[in-house]
This record gives sequence, structure tokens and C-alpha cells, in this order.
Amino acid sequence: MRIRRILTATIVAGLAVGALSGCSSDGQSGGGGGADADGVTTLDMWVFAELHGQVYEEMAEMWNEENPDKQIDLNLTVYPYQDMHDKLLLAVNSGQGGPDLADIEVGKFGNFVKGDNPPLVDLTAAADPYVDDIVQARLDLYSRNGKIYGYPTHVGAFVAFYNTELLEGAGIDYTTIKTWDDFAEAGTAYNEATDKAFSVASTGVFFTEPLAIAQNGGQLFDDGGLGKPALTSPEVVETMQMFQDMKDAGALSTIPGGSPDSEEAFGAINKGDYAAIVYPAWYTSRYVDYMPDLAGKVAIAPAPQIEGSDILTIGGGGTGTAVMAASEKQDIATEFLAFAKLSLEANVAVWEVLGFDPVNMSVWEDEAVTKNPDNKFNQYFQTNLFDVLNSVKDGIGHFESFSNPNLPVVDNQFRTVTMNEIYEVGTPADAALQQAQDTVMNELGE
Repeated sequence: MRIRRILTATIVAGLAVGALSGCSSDGQSGGGGGADADGVTTLDMWVFAELHGQVYEEMAEMWNEENPDKQIDLNLTVYPYQDMHDKLLLAVNSGQGGPDLADIEVGKFGNFVKGDNPPLVDLTAAADPYVDDIVQARLDLYSRNGKIYGYPTHVGAFVAFYNTELLEGAGIDYTTIKTWDDFAEAGTAYNEATDKAFSVASTGVFFTEPLAIAQNGGQLFDDGGLGKPALTSPEVVETMQMFQDMKDAGALSTIPGGSPDSEEAFGAINKGDYAAIVYPAWYTSRYVDYMPDLAGKVAIAPAPQIEGSDILTIGGGGTGTAVMAASEKQDIATEFLAFAKLSLEANVAVWEVLGFDPVNMSVWEDEAVTKNPDNKFNQYFQTNLFDVLNSVKDGIGHFESFSNPNLPVVDNQFRTVTMNEIYEVGTPADAALQQAQDTVMNELGE
């Protein structure tokens, strides 16, 4: 296996040339055809996270051990996030120069599944051996019209991370926080007692708020999340007003970098500037990798609830891995991808290497894996992630809006304008949402 990392954004200027001239190892569209003289098939794969690449390399080695007659050579290239998606979109639009397989972040996935004939391979049949153990909501996220076009990397179930040392110093018991009202009350009390930030109002991402919108029974689009933007619906307005009220009361504060998932934020959280983070379960990896000073001080708990809601959590973020329709190696690429993303072995690796919550639920019940005392994630946190996940697994909701092909337009509006208007400028939530609705409808030509 070979892995290349392209670190800079300077490739953007050459995207059009690359898309037309071909970027695969043998210069052919989709990486050429078939195996070489030694019976080894080279598969070109693009990713935007090097850690994902490490898992794929491990799975390729495992695949070759189990399939001596179907050997692969996985040629991994790591691009910067935006560059990779731009380059991939140009490649699929031209039909040339793309890889055989690619990671596509959920916020970008809608760009690749528009129309009746997406430039991605239908992966439905290859998922059959594994599908009974996979969280259906995550398969639905990368499906259109009953066909699966991407395999998920994790569930991304929202949980709460509490710095118990900080909270106990302010007389707050995190185990009493069950609802968003409890969360707001604890946050305001913490802020008043310490004059420090309790939790985060993100201005650069629109991420945690959809959890509460889903719990309120709302969507970002009409027709159950699959239609046109509906950013002024009562459920969306009520939820965003709730978060704005928390910000005004001191329970939420903006954060350097615009979100908890930024280099600047990691430093601030690590030194104790924020006591609570509500984020997907994959955020465990950020603590372990970037916040070493908090080891042993953080407890994982269920995310706050909307009282009476059947939805306890939803999947946040994600990466759908796809096979390009232009690839001449679709069969083996599809078979390998199902093994690398959906198998029990793959999902154990997702937890042990990345710290992500696996989409294969059979891992959740395997205490030899989930409660391994040598696991670095288990060693870091006061509570066990899978104890929390199993307590809410029957309430994992599917936020249909994440599957809407126009999500990238709405998400961009929130990330670049609306969140800043609500949290920084102080524009009333309903007015900011009306502005967002008008803007995205205009952009979509509605």
C-alpha cells in the first residue's frame, strides 16, 4: 500500500487540468482496468483525513490475507478537505481523472447524488451480508431512491462531554443534567459562579442545533426533510430561539475557531476555558489527540433531551465512502469497500484506531472490545462511551434533512452568515432565519 499526502491548497489552480488529463496511476479514467500480471488490482482512493487512511490500509492488509485470489494494492492520496471535494466534483463531472474510491463528507455528499443517475456506484447489493447489523439511519444518510451510494464511517451519535473537575468546583453535578432546560440552568449557574464559559455557541458550523431541531420534531426542509428549505418552521425557530436564549443567559459562549472542532478550540478547552461540549461521539478522538491535560477529568453522558421526545440522539457529521461510476474496477472496489466499512473487523478498527462509534452494532455489545482496559479512549474518559451509547440506542433518530441534496446550500448559509447573526450580532432568531430562508431560496432559484 502507498499513501501520499498533499498538504497545501495550491492544487486548486490545477484542478481543471488534472480532471481532464487524468490523475490515476496508469493515466486511464478511473484507474484503468483489471489486475496486473501478478493478479494484483491497484485501487486509487482519495481521502481528506489521514487517520481514515490508516484504517483503510489496515483493512486492505486484512482483505489480502483473506482473499489471496483477489489481491489489491490500495493507492491512498490524502488531500486537504475542500481541495479533495472540489477536485472530485470536477472529476465526476468530466468523467475523467477520478479515483476508484473516495471519502465524501456528509455536508458535501448531496453534490454527488443529484439527478437520476449519480456518478457513484449503487452499493446496495454489496451491503447485504452486513446490513442487519448496521445502523439503518446511517445507511439512509447516503442513500437516494432506495439505493445506497456511500458506506458510513461511524454513527456519530451526539453525546455530552463534561469536565467534572470544573463542574464540581462550581457545585454542579453533571449527572443531574437530563434536558436542555437542565443544561441551560447548569450553564447559567456555572457562568455566574466562575465567570467562565460553560458550553459552546458555534459560529462557524451548524452542528449541535440540528440535534435539538430533530428532538423538537422539526426538519430544515419541508416534506419530512426531503423537500424545499423550511428554515422558518415553528420547530426550527423555537429551537434556535432556545439556543439564543442560552447564549444570552451565559450558558453558551462563542469559541475561538468558530467550533469545538478547530485547533484554536482544542487549546481553549484543554486549558479549562469550557466545561461542557455536546458533540458527536467521534469527538472522543479530539480529546485524546489534542487535549492531553484533560485525561481523567472528562465524563461522557447522554446528550440533553427535549422532554417527551422519542429522539434521544442523532448522527452528526460523517463520511460516506463511495465507488466512482467511472471506475473500470467497480466490482472489486465495491466488494472491498463493503468489507472495509461494514464488516465486524472494520468496525472494531474504527473504534480502536479512531475512537469513533461503529455503525456495526454488534461491536457495541462486545465488551472485550468496548471495555478493553488497554484501550486509550477507555483510559482517558471517566465513563465508558458504549455504556452511554447503549443507553440511547433505541432513540437514535434519522434527521432526514441531512439527506437532502440541497443541504450544502443551507449549511453554507448557516456557517457563513446565520450562526454569526444569531450568536454574535444578536439578530433575533426568527429574523435571522427569515433572512436565511430568503437567501437560500434565491440561490436555489425557488
